Amino acid sequence: MAANRSATADRRARIEEMRRAEQARERRNRFITIGVSAVVVLGLVGFGSFVLMKKSDEQDAKEAAAKAPIAAEKSWDPKKLGRNHVQTAVTYDMKPPVGGDHNPVWQNCDGVVYTKKIADVNAVHSLEHGAVWVTYNKKASQADVKKLADKVGKTKYSLMSPMDDQTGAITLSAWGKQVTVDSADDPRVDAFFTKYVQGPQTPEPGAACTGGIGADGQGGTGMGQ
Repeated sequence: MAANRSATADRRARIEEMRRAEQARERRNRFITIGVSAVVVLGLVGFGSFVLMKKSDEQDAKEAAAKAPIAAEKSWDPKKLGRNHVQTAVTYDMKPPVGGDHNPVWQNCDGVVYTKKIADVNAVHSLEHGAVWVTYNKKASQADVKKLADKVGKTKYSLMSPMDDQTGAITLSAWGKQVTVDSADDPRVDAFFTKYVQGPQTPEPGAACTGGIGADGQGGTGMGQ
C-alpha cells in the first residue's frame, strides 16, 4: 500500500510539474506573440508615418515648384490675348502661339502626341482649357523627342507636335506662358508641367481636352466651348 501511495504521489508530482511547465510555456508564447504583435504594429505605424511624411514632402515640393519662377520664361498679359472664337486664319505675334483668338474646336489634349503639324488655332483653344503644348523642330534629338513623348503620354491636359519653323529646339507653351529649352532633361520641363498643367493661368479650368480635333483632323463638329 505504501508503495502504491508513493507511486501515486510521484505521478501527481510529475503531472503537476508538467502542468506548471505547460503554463510557463503558454505564458512565454503569449509574451512572444504580444511582443511580435507590438513590433509589427510599431512597424506598420512607422511605415505609415513614413509614407504620409513622404507624400507630404512630395506635395510640399510640388507646391514649391508651382510657386517658383522658371528661368528665362516669357509671359504675355492675358488681358491682351484675344479669346474670340473665329472660323478664319489667325496671325499670332509669337511662335508657337500662347493665346489669342482661336477656332471654336480645341485640339485633343488628353496626353496626345501628334507626329504631324497641327493647326495653331485649335491648339490655342487647348491652351485656353489649361493644357501644356510641347513643340519641337529638327534641332531636337530623337532621344529628347521620345522622352518628351513619354511624359506627355502620361499627362492629362498636355499635347505634343512638331513645329519645324519655331526658333528653339524644344518649346513648352501654356496660356500666356512659354519657355524654350535645348534638352528634355532640362529641369524647367518638369517645372513648367508642374506649374501650368491646369495651372492658375488657365482661362477655362476643367474644360474638356477630349472630343475635339484628333490626329486625323476630324472631330468636334459643331462645338464651340
